[in-house]
Amino acid sequence: MPSSKEEKYSWKRRRIKEASLARKIILIVLLVLIITIGIGAYLVYNYIEEGLSPKDPDNDTLIEVEIPLGSNAEDIGEILEENEVINNATLFRYYVSFNNESGFQAGEHQFAQSMEFDEIIESLKTGRIMVEPDFTVTIPEGVGVEQIASIMGEQTSIDGEEFMEQMQDLEYIESLIELYPNLLSEEILEEDVRYPLEGYLYAITYSFYEDEQSVNQIIEMMLQETERQIEPYREVINEHDFTIHEAITMASLIEMEAVGEEDRYTISGVFENRLNGDSEMRLQTDPTVIYAMDEDRERLFNEDYEYEHPYSTYTNDGLPPGPIANFRDNALDAALNPEEHNYLYFVASYEGEVFYAEEYEEHLANIEEHRPNREDPEEVE
Repeated sequence: MPSSKEEKYSWKRRRIKEASLARKIILIVLLVLIITIGIGAYLVYNYIEEGLSPKDPDNDTLIEVEIPLGSNAEDIGEILEENEVINNATLFRYYVSFNNESGFQAGEHQFAQSMEFDEIIESLKTGRIMVEPDFTVTIPEGVGVEQIASIMGEQTSIDGEEFMEQMQDLEYIESLIELYPNLLSEEILEEDVRYPLEGYLYAITYSFYEDEQSVNQIIEMMLQETERQIEPYREVINEHDFTIHEAITMASLIEMEAVGEEDRYTISGVFENRLNGDSEMRLQTDPTVIYAMDEDRERLFNEDYEYEHPYSTYTNDGLPPGPIANFRDNALDAALNPEEHNYLYFVASYEGEVFYAEEYEEHLANIEEHRPNREDPEEVE
């Protein structure tokens, strides 16, 4: 310890200066540390922000990408980065893992640099393109290939006549059977089938991402959608002892006969009772006659039911050679899950309400009461 008073003051001054210097050093170190952490955080934020952001928010051009079977999130991220769909494969993998995403589909996909991660993931899971389309075309249920050709001719750049030419080009149809073996079979080439792809062009709104489309692109887009809709029912189709062609044919009949969803299952039950019950009856459904006559009819007369044609279920046993129109998914569901009952007949009133009967006499009474001006053959529907 300093002995004199002056030495004491000198010692205190040194201590104060040392403490002040220490505080300055600590403050500088803290400031440097804060600045370093801030710069690091900023760089990390920018890295993550850039990695999670679309590659080019203004670029909707579609890029075709092949995702091999068995690819995991890391593989997919690297493929997407290599194809310049995303900025950062590592962040894509972490994003997928953090959100517990899975169920990605292998095969051909189309992405745009403007897509967010969530849109890319959804597209990988569903197979659908998640960018805004240039235009859409709605194909209604219950229409045939001739009507579809007309719709496409009016609303797209393709020619309706060219579309119909492809519907009848056997070489092209055979190539499609090879492309879609899980959907199309040689049954569509049977001699009595009017159009091989009748019923196979699914009723849905289709999105187009380019102004110019080829006929083949459109046809194959529609077949892909039908295959996607059929896939969940494949096991049930086998259990029902149907081929896919027969299942689609039955769905088309139900589509044309029943407007209400509940009636579809009941009418399917009528068809089931006629086909596989003890009655050994023909289906006798009017839409098959209208399709056979190839005329736009709202009403049939007695002589029409005697019209001889492979598609007429009044003059032939069992199902017609093929579908008579496309269908919605609930028509297919009804075809494969018919309601259990004892009805063999049905008739719809002019207001669309359907009345069922187990006996023919009861059926005639329903016609008299609810459809009095209807001409009928001996057995109806």
